[in-house]
Amino acid sequence: MNEIINKKVEFRDLGQVDYQQAWDYQEQLFAETVALKIKNRPLAPADQVPSNNYMLFVEHPHVYTLGKSGKEENLLLDENGLKTHQAQYYKINRGGDITYHGPGQLVGYPILDLDNFFTDIHKYLRFLEEAIILTLADYGVPAGRIDGLTGVWIDHLEQKNPRKICAMGVKSSRWVTMHGFAFNVNTDISYFGHIIPCGIDDKEVTSLHLELGRAVDIQEVKARVKQHLVNLFEMERIEAI
Repeated sequence: MNEIINKKVEFRDLGQVDYQQAWDYQEQLFAETVALKIKNRPLAPADQVPSNNYMLFVEHPHVYTLGKSGKEENLLLDENGLKTHQAQYYKINRGGDITYHGPGQLVGYPILDLDNFFTDIHKYLRFLEEAIILTLADYGVPAGRIDGLTGVWIDHLEQKNPRKICAMGVKSSRWVTMHGFAFNVNTDISYFGHIIPCGIDDKEVTSLHLELGRAVDIQEVKARVKQHLVNLFEMERIEAI
């Protein structure tokens, strides 16, 4: 039997949270959602409990994370260097290589049951990218994709000086997702100088505030990203109290 469809998504803004704490919370919601799907499988639709969907927004203190396919040598700091820059380092279970999270960066962690939307990871990633591309367009900043490179880029067409403004890295099991995107809004870009971002050493990183030449209200950015996600995924949006 197919699970019943639930397009309601609960948006939770966690504020600034330690990376490990946010990771543990993701894992908890992810495990609960997968367990519910397994429990529902032998039941008729009338007896099933709808699986929940969550969208977590968060900022992290300075931290570097390395995905399953990443190379440790792409972190250019040793243990003392990490302490000097007050940064943490984690190896994690998403796809992709190394990236940086820090204050002023909007990190989105969707814990979605894609059976409620569409079972296509490629399309899922493109929708996450599109939400950021549309948000940047709201600020008059043209952005898009570069073939073969996940994420959102500035100067993606002529590529005279392509600059990554949003990184992506996800995990999926039984069509339930976790991890997500990292959108540089007011981010201190100097921290990217201590890694080879996503293993790409011939392209730069940027942020919305650098592209605009001014600081940006991150709450306003969150609201715009939320609305674009709702429209793209045709979500029924619920705000956590």
